Formats: sequence, structure tokens, C-alpha cells
Amino acid sequence: KSSSPRQNMPVRYFVMKSSNLQNIDISQQKGIWSTTPSNERKLNEAFWESSVVYLIFSVQGSGCFQGFARMGSAIGCEKSQDWGSAGFGGVFKVDWIRKESIPFHFAHHLLNPWNDSKKVQ
Repeated sequence: KSSSPRQNMPVRYFVMKSSNLQNIDISQQKGIWSTTPSNERKLNEAFWESSVVYLIFSVQGSGCFQGFARMGSAIGCEKSQDWGSAGFGGVFKVDWIRKESIPFHFAHHLLNPWNDSKKVQ
């Protein structure tokens, strides 16, 4: 049993799209991630209002998920040069759970009720 004050709160899931595989590799090596400033508010709210936030990673155009991680910290103000200056916001900790390429067709049965029940990919 967890003594966390957030244990009875919902679990949240987000699909994180990356423009390239190099960003995923950096994240897996360093245990960090950075997203666009427009996503930061949603992720931080989910982090504080949920028992756990899972991030499912996919490189755009790959046809696969590259793995998933648990959000390990709120997003701070500190930026990382690991991704250059491509318009990313602050860095936050991620704890990788699974690092494996999983084709979308293995998840074709998953539908997102908050996105017109479209396939999750």
C-alpha cells in the first residue's frame, strides 16, 4: 500500500510525439524529457492532480511506439541544450519503464474517447 496522498487520484496517459529518434535516445539515456510550452500546463496539471502520469512515446511517421515512461517530476524552468533551441520548454524527469519499438497495429483496439474515439497512435 502506498502512503502517497495522491494514491486515490486518477492515472493519466499522454502520447508524446517526437520529431526524431535522437530525442527519444537522449531521453532514455538521461532520464529527462522536454516538450513544447503549449503542453507544459497540461502535463504539470496532470502530474499534480494524478497518482501517476504515463508518457507513451512515438516518433512522427514511424508507425510505432518507442516505449513508455512515468513522469518523475513536474516541469521546471530549466531548459536543456540536449535538444538544441527547437522551441522546447523546461526539462522534467522521466522514468523509462519499457524501451521497445511496438507497431501501432498492436494497439489498434485502443480508442481515445476524448478524441472522437480515434485510434491511439
